Amino acid sequence: MENFLLLIREDLKELELMSGEQMDKEILEMTKWVEGLAQSGNFASGEPLLSSGRYIHNDKVLSDGPFIEAKEAISGYIFIKAENIDQATSIAQTCPILSQKKMAIEVRPIMEYNL
Repeated sequence: MENFLLLIREDLKELELMSGEQMDKEILEMTKWVEGLAQSGNFASGEPLLSSGRYIHNDKVLSDGPFIEAKEAISGYIFIKAENIDQATSIAQTCPILSQKKMAIEVRPIMEYNL
C-alpha cells in the first residue's frame, strides 16, 4: 500500500454563508465517510482546518488568513493508504460532499524516502 494525502478544498465565501445546521450536517456526512474509510483499512489520519492562518515566504509573513485573495482554501486533509493513485482517486470520489459540488479534493502521493 502507498500513502496519499487528500487535500480538501472549499470556497471560503460559501463556508461563511453556511448556517450552523448546514455545517453540522456536512461534518456528520464527512465523519461517516471517514469512518467507512477506517473500516476498509484505507484511513490513516486527518483533521479539518480553520480558515485562519499565515502565509509565509522567504521567512517573511506575507499575509494572515483567512486568505482573502484566494477564493478557495484548504479546509482539511486526510491521509489514506491505497494500492496506487487510481485507487486513491476512486476513494476520494466517494466523498459525499464532493458529489454535491461543494468542494474539490486534490489527491497527492506522499514521497517515500529514507534518511
